[in-house]
Amino acid sequence: MRLSPIAVLVTLLLATAAVTATWSWLRAGAGRAFALREPFPVEDLPRFRAELPGVLTTGAGRAAEDLEGSWPCFRGPDWDGVSWGEVRLAEQWPADGPRRLWQIDVGEGYAGAAIHRGRVYVLDYDEGRVGDEVVPERRGDVLRCLSLRDGAEIWRRWYHLPMVRQHGITRTVPAVTDRHVVSLGPMGHVLCLDAVTGDAKWSLDLVEEFGAVIPEWYAAQCPRIDDRDGQDVAILAPGGDRDVLMLAVVCETGEVRWRTPNPKSLQMTHSSIAWMDWHGEDTYVYCTTGGVVGVAADDGRLLWEFPEWVISPAVVPTPVVMPGNRILLSGGYKAGSVLLELRDGERGEPTPAVVARLDVRTFGAEQQTPIAYENCIYGVLTKDAGPLREQLTCLSVAGAVLWSSGPERRFELGPFLVADGKLLLMDDNGVLTMARHSTTGYEELASARVLDGHESWGPMALAGGLLVARDLHTMVCLDLREGALK
Repeated sequence: MRLSPIAVLVTLLLATAAVTATWSWLRAGAGRAFALREPFPVEDLPRFRAELPGVLTTGAGRAAEDLEGSWPCFRGPDWDGVSWGEVRLAEQWPADGPRRLWQIDVGEGYAGAAIHRGRVYVLDYDEGRVGDEVVPERRGDVLRCLSLRDGAEIWRRWYHLPMVRQHGITRTVPAVTDRHVVSLGPMGHVLCLDAVTGDAKWSLDLVEEFGAVIPEWYAAQCPRIDDRDGQDVAILAPGGDRDVLMLAVVCETGEVRWRTPNPKSLQMTHSSIAWMDWHGEDTYVYCTTGGVVGVAADDGRLLWEFPEWVISPAVVPTPVVMPGNRILLSGGYKAGSVLLELRDGERGEPTPAVVARLDVRTFGAEQQTPIAYENCIYGVLTKDAGPLREQLTCLSVAGAVLWSSGPERRFELGPFLVADGKLLLMDDNGVLTMARHSTTGYEELASARVLDGHESWGPMALAGGLLVARDLHTMVCLDLREGALK
């Protein structure tokens, strides 16, 4: 059968439209979804024993202890994404952005920095490159201590660990105090070192010793260090099959202070451990693969469970603790958000109750944890949020949308924090934006490209007005202080 010229033309137009639609779909959300899933499931990788605690080498860098400010762990001093210091930030930048103090190369990944006493700590990965060659024996995790002033390396501790890319390698932020620094590597290896010298205190393999199951795309749980009775105590959540959901380890000695039983074999996620005060009792809140749990900080008792919050394939944002015993849970993969409130049960025990459920088109954070700040909740919405996709959105504490940044200002999967009454936001491609905290609408103050790469997803750190940020291969330090313009 021969087609008429009109039928041929219609067929060609339909075919062209189909190809165009498919290409647009791939370049949009579906394309990124494919990019996130590389053909190396963690459970299929060979399991190597890391050579812990590794080898310490020193460099020429010097700590800049005269520089004020601290961002000692994931989400800052109070684990809330807010810098509460009094340093004023410049509200206008030159066209080429804030002054760059230093820049270094880092191994492929998204691990952010911790800053304390003029030192920058980052858990990096040495890809073993020597010129154009890759030396397998040199590949391994490396905890680096750098000068905040110029990025020069003060010391590094490296241990051999062959790895393959899982859409990047590193993902975690170390925790640091005056005395100790703790890191958690992509395959569950934990180091505790002297924060000043890099000398080893102890090390753990969460898989070998506690039966942890490493999530897809490697471990992203950031360790925390809390002061308990004058001691630095590291808090970790290995999960797994050996009846240890969470544990507390004394940093100076390596003594396990307590363990939380895990009879349901709940597993590790990409989320990190949050803290809240429940009627004067310190409580840890953590998202597992089987729901959210509350654990007593003094002895590790399991206080409560909320099994409804389960996201496949990954739970990423950390629980956001808010006033009034409320907890915001947010996630990608069309999970949306849930606002919980801990209430007194029949015997006074903490009992989680759902206050509000927000669908994905209202509020759902895929990768970066939302921030609660002065009666607002800020978050960058998932790509599944319809017209609001990838926009900065401001909620009331009751969960009502106050405003969004608009279709021209999308921030994708990049990190953000709050300082000096302003929001600092990074998009996927290294563009840093400053916006004013507001309950009435999006007000942009400045914007500039500060990184030349892509996938600038690593959590940012701000100390004394100095911002440390990264993309897939580069880390920079920017001077955002008022009066520090070029």
